[in-house]
Amino acid sequence: MRLTSEFWVSAFMRRIRQADGFAYLVRRGATEAGAIFIKIRDRDGHFDLYMPAPQSEYDPERADERRFILYKQSDDEQLLNEQLEKELRFDPDLWLVEVEDCTQAAELLNSGL
Repeated sequence: MRLTSEFWVSAFMRRIRQADGFAYLVRRGATEAGAIFIKIRDRDGHFDLYMPAPQSEYDPERADERRFILYKQSDDEQLLNEQLEKELRFDPDLWLVEVEDCTQAAELLNSGL
């Protein structure tokens, strides 16, 4: 059984805080199955934007787990925000979580919450 988006986001944010990072919910999407996007800011001001992996990336043996891929990288947050605005027009039910100063954030994304 796949976790709801709301439950997954809550667990992910808790794990970030346990790793001494800071995560906050920017946008709440559809409770059951909204797509989840994660924006990570490192200490140098560099941004990584992760999005749900395409179906081809899923392992049939672990079909219930959420998988993510690195979608964009930039030192300009505005470029990522513009891309997110396009995604919102396409899917208004998406979730957006921002993470700051957590070196383990990318590893936690695909750790199988």
